[in-house]
Amino acid sequence: MQPQNAGTAPSGGEVPAARQPRGARAATPTDAAPQHRQCAVVGGGPAGVMLALLLARQGVRVTLLEQHHDFDRDFRGDTIHPSVLEILDQLGLVERVLALPHGELRQAAVGVGGQTLLAADFSHLPTRFPYVAILPQAQFLPLIVEEARRYPTFSVHMGAAVRELIIEDDVVRGVRYQVDGQARELRATLTVGADGRFSVVRRLAGFAPIQTAQAIDVLWFRVPRDPAGGWQPLGRIDRGRILAALPRADSWQLAWVIPKGGYQRLRRAGLAELRSQASALAPELHDALEAHLTDWHQVSLLSVESSHVRRWYRPGLLLIGDAAHVMSPVGGVGINYAVQDAVVAANVLAEPLRRGHVPTSALLRVQLERALPTLVIQTVQNFLQRRILTAASQNQFALPAWLLRTPILRDLPARLIGYGLWRVHPRE
Repeated sequence: MQPQNAGTAPSGGEVPAARQPRGARAATPTDAAPQHRQCAVVGGGPAGVMLALLLARQGVRVTLLEQHHDFDRDFRGDTIHPSVLEILDQLGLVERVLALPHGELRQAAVGVGGQTLLAADFSHLPTRFPYVAILPQAQFLPLIVEEARRYPTFSVHMGAAVRELIIEDDVVRGVRYQVDGQARELRATLTVGADGRFSVVRRLAGFAPIQTAQAIDVLWFRVPRDPAGGWQPLGRIDRGRILAALPRADSWQLAWVIPKGGYQRLRRAGLAELRSQASALAPELHDALEAHLTDWHQVSLLSVESSHVRRWYRPGLLLIGDAAHVMSPVGGVGINYAVQDAVVAANVLAEPLRRGHVPTSALLRVQLERALPTLVIQTVQNFLQRRILTAASQNQFALPAWLLRTPILRDLPARLIGYGLWRVHPRE
């Protein structure tokens, strides 16, 4: 569907105040008149912005609610996989995305105890984009929102902090939120929680995530990178220590893996100790670490987990992306799976949303199409995470030689990381 050059989407009119179910909190007075949309998407991450764009393209009146006032913050997930690049290509956006400064990861290698293992080679993938693009979300997300603004059925509220679900007769009818201290109400045929691993919508809906992997912590920090430099390994494992590196356009995004709860112990040892340990694994980065990693404010702590909710929906509500399934950073597939969730949700739900009624069976269909790929990749991630932690303690990580010599098996990691179980494509 092509965007219109003028006009605004009908608001759907003011809806009478909700009758609260027994035990629910009384309605909060609002400072603005209630709005009504066909879909309210909570969360301006990759899943949320992509779903909002795809629905707007299909004529669905959709509002995106993002709790921050802008996208200029330090995201940790910067990987855009071949499957997402193909989706962007289908939407006519890939050239604009790749025109932004970015890095390209064509091979993923791991150095273990002085030996290098090629873990994934994306160059064999049958695609125009045989690599993983490394692009900060702070640049990627505004571009998608800018594209969505071309459609009159799209609107976005920044700085919108969701406080409450509107529930009538056990059906979610929208959300109450605040912008700059002002209470507002947005009623919607469907509310989608795409607000990440610490999802407010998930908590308000009463869904409890199920943990599926051993928890670890990761310290993220960056140092300048020479694009002409020859350092190849994506990660290093040696003497109980693990360092991973992703090539941004002008910097290395470094991940230092530590035991759960080990941050304060490392903090007490001092930043010099972190630089020393990281330099021991990657001597090529010694000078950059000494010169540029000078303050703990440059270090972000990520509590790593892998989890999922048993059910992604209830009447009037759907969870996608990290709100439904938190991914381990192994393989960097979180954005990939979040965007694929959004594509499937838009394909399944656009028509019911335009009709003004989304049956629970349609929400179930979204979960059925996405649950198996999610379960498979989380199982693989958990296996690899255990192997990596074991390799760190034993200083060895071996794969059978026949596995590396068999093309179909050799290419399997790249296919699984690059696409998931199968490709998904937006409907035209």
